[in-house]
Amino acid sequence: MPRRKSPTAATAEPPRWILLIHQIPPDPNYLRVKIGRRLARIGAVAVKSSVYALPRNDQAVEDFQWVVREIVEGGGDASLCEARFFHGLSDSQLEAQFDAARDADYREVAGALREALAQGGRSRERSPGLEATARRLRKQLEEIRSIDFFGAPAGDPARGLLAKVEARLFTTASAPAPEPMRLEGVSGRTWVTRKGIHVDRMACAWLIRRFIDPKARFKFVTGKGYEPGRKELLYDMFEAHLRPGRSPLANFSHEGDRCSFEVLLERAGLSDPALVALAEVIHDIDLKDAKFGRDETAGVDRLVRGIAITHESDEVRLAQASVLFDGLYESFRRKRP
Repeated sequence: MPRRKSPTAATAEPPRWILLIHQIPPDPNYLRVKIGRRLARIGAVAVKSSVYALPRNDQAVEDFQWVVREIVEGGGDASLCEARFFHGLSDSQLEAQFDAARDADYREVAGALREALAQGGRSRERSPGLEATARRLRKQLEEIRSIDFFGAPAGDPARGLLAKVEARLFTTASAPAPEPMRLEGVSGRTWVTRKGIHVDRMACAWLIRRFIDPKARFKFVTGKGYEPGRKELLYDMFEAHLRPGRSPLANFSHEGDRCSFEVLLERAGLSDPALVALAEVIHDIDLKDAKFGRDETAGVDRLVRGIAITHESDEVRLAQASVLFDGLYESFRRKRP
């Protein structure tokens, strides 16, 4: 059984979190509501009823200092401290709380985007109403992204839906779209994706190594603004910065309502029924839209969440998930019609 770090060992490492510990008087009631809204806007999550956390950085300190000022001016009491957990709540569990909060925000916007698509029908003519909705929802997504500290899984599906809404704002009289990049003959490439891999990124890496590029190497990076090298291929990297002259289709990411795993299957020309069944499971877990409703989905979702909570290392997550997907693929492959 692995030994937990002692308090002395833990303090030798830099603190990862800023904690706000506060007490608000019962009256006036509006102050509690005001502070609650302020904490939600800066992306803080509750560790206890009166203790809130943010990842440790200069912006978090500044945001919390403004909250402290408001609390004290309202007659309350508040303190800030740097913290590192060494017993009880773990860093990965706290990161999961941040992801869960942002997932809820993203799902709310995604619902509004799906509604906008449904109301817009299939017409590609410019629509003032749809344009105003797209502007409003883009702003909401940007606000959520600014407090999405660990790359919540629901972010890319929501941004993919926004791209689909914005694509309907204009006619397609311009130049035809470039031919999609195919994946035949890819070997020994470096495949890059965002840190903190979850179901879609785990499954994509498994698919790449087993069926597309057996000699693949994987690189896990901060997604925002990443500039890939010439021999690097991206997957599930919605916010990467592609150099001039490089096709955005070198990034195998969400397209419309399809997750990255589904896009990779299509680009690689893989039509194995077992892989298609697996893609349906990955889709429903990642996009949370219950499109396919397979019986296996809930169980796989729990197992993937367990892997993410238990292991901080992306390499370990990938190794654990690969065993899971190997077994699931074989189950689908051998299943009688």
